[in-house]
Amino acid sequence: MLRFDRLFKMNPVPHQSTAYGWLMLAGIFVSIFMWSRIARRDSRLVLIYVAALAGAFFGAKIVYLAAEGWLHWHDANRWLVLATGKSITGALLGGYAAVEVAKRLVHYKTATGDWFAVIAPLGIMLGRVGCVLQGCCLGQVCEPSWFTMNDAAGLARWPAALVELLFNALMLGVALLLRRRKILPGQHFHIYLMAYGLFRFAHEFLRDTPRILGPISGYQVAALAVALLGAIGFFLRQRPTDGSLDAMAAAESQRQLS
Repeated sequence: MLRFDRLFKMNPVPHQSTAYGWLMLAGIFVSIFMWSRIARRDSRLVLIYVAALAGAFFGAKIVYLAAEGWLHWHDANRWLVLATGKSITGALLGGYAAVEVAKRLVHYKTATGDWFAVIAPLGIMLGRVGCVLQGCCLGQVCEPSWFTMNDAAGLARWPAALVELLFNALMLGVALLLRRRKILPGQHFHIYLMAYGLFRFAHEFLRDTPRILGPISGYQVAALAVALLGAIGFFLRQRPTDGSLDAMAAAESQRQLS
């Protein structure tokens, strides 16, 4: 019988740690490559990307510290844990906020979300491959089955990192389909935020993360914030306006990454 734990070893050994780091860097390099193609059209997009990257790193660290980092303060290796810990939900929140601020500072009016709807899930997928190899971001301990993955101690766990990888692969396909069929231009990243936020809130019940509010983890609070941010952005973009700016933004969005 096919078992995921035999396809992906979850024992955190040095070469896997190296692979994890390289895959994280690969996600950044892929996003840089994709954005460099877009930035040829307008130099302001370089500043927007830099802001997105900085905001994502900052948000990822802040949400991690708030959700569980503070719980490791008395650990012997606390500085290593605090330095390396990060959160995807925080990265999405911080990156989104930083892009909106940067666009206002450089007076860039065109929608950029459709590009990030492709870049974000692709980068997260590479990161989750690293999680699978590293053996981090574990799921809850459960009865051994064909879908479970064994951790370093040999315990069968829900394949949390792998499931999130598959979810982002699905959302990448959705984003490309929406782009190809020109459905809801300018709204693709809002759709991704709503979908990921709701998925992550539900999936968090199967992940082995600290609970800070009864059965609720800090990451679930952040996930709801991600979904809410996406819903607000979607609503604001759909509001009736004079149509001139929105039409221009939609047309420009569809010309990118083609």
